[in-house]
Amino acid sequence: MLNIAILGLGEGRSTMSAALQSKKIKLVKVCDVNEELCKTRAKEFDFDNYTTNYQDLLDDKSIDIIAIYTPDHLHAEHVKQALLHDKHVVCTKPFIDDLTEASELLDISHATGKKVFIGQSSRFSEPMKKQKKEFDKGTIGDLITVEAHYHADNRWFLKKEWSLLKSFKWLYGGLSHPVDFVRWYLPDIDEVMGYGMISTNGEQAGLKNEDTMHFIFKAKDGRIARVSGVYSSPTQPTKRDSTLSCILRGTLGASQADYHELRYSVTTNEGEERIVYWGDEKLKYYYRFEGQSHHAGEYQNYLEYFVDSIEQGFTAYPNMEEGIGTVALLQAMDRSLETGLPIKIADVKQEFGLELQAL
Repeated sequence: MLNIAILGLGEGRSTMSAALQSKKIKLVKVCDVNEELCKTRAKEFDFDNYTTNYQDLLDDKSIDIIAIYTPDHLHAEHVKQALLHDKHVVCTKPFIDDLTEASELLDISHATGKKVFIGQSSRFSEPMKKQKKEFDKGTIGDLITVEAHYHADNRWFLKKEWSLLKSFKWLYGGLSHPVDFVRWYLPDIDEVMGYGMISTNGEQAGLKNEDTMHFIFKAKDGRIARVSGVYSSPTQPTKRDSTLSCILRGTLGASQADYHELRYSVTTNEGEERIVYWGDEKLKYYYRFEGQSHHAGEYQNYLEYFVDSIEQGFTAYPNMEEGIGTVALLQAMDRSLETGLPIKIADVKQEFGLELQAL
């Protein structure tokens, strides 16, 4: 059993629940600069070993892993310090927001020998896990294309002042989930082209960046994929259309994983059609708090997977290299929105000296 500490107790709430319920990991300390939030979590989980000073986590030699859930612009420094203090790292997505720091982080990770895992939680939900497992078994044949979307009625989000800041972009906060699905199945994306707009609802609220986006990806082998995100408009009933989905179309069949509904459907290479639902027991495992705002079950799945990778000596994905590659793709998407032109991912990597890295 490995010891874990958590930095950032907003999103880190799910990680506290995950660690406390897991038999593979022990929660030893948590940290947030907001002491009132520390006290709230201490009361909620009956766990009072908290601090407001990150250095306390870094200096604690009993800690094997630091899980980082701070704002995006702080990730690079927090990850760097954890590695330099001989800790393995879990970092929430997106991994970093500035690729100028990517090479240094890669060098430090390689020098220390410590593992970095990107908490791309949606890969670790029940439908997505089953879809990947069956695809790897050849259930739908060879992959032709991937379609993924994240469509959510987040008009309530527009009431939060920080969501109206120029720095807030749904591209990174929301669209990174379906983008990760594409990267999972087509890791070698060569070029991206996209269009975006601010919806009427977004304009009326004062939104500064696109809340409606559609992108086409082209892989190096010529295959294409599609990703879309719509965040400030009503949605279809969940029986008709899932909020977050990944669709795989193969040479012999097709499959669809629907995230929030815990639903998986497939037409197999034998022509069999089936739909799988997971019941209340799994729903309670994944969604332990109010509504579906936190998904602690996925966090427990990926924490235990990461612990296994450390103890058994295999690479847990997405690792740092994959996390940086996804950020490069997201930045290329951002540039396509700005320019209205297709953007080569290699050009973004070259700009930051990452062209020789396996990203």
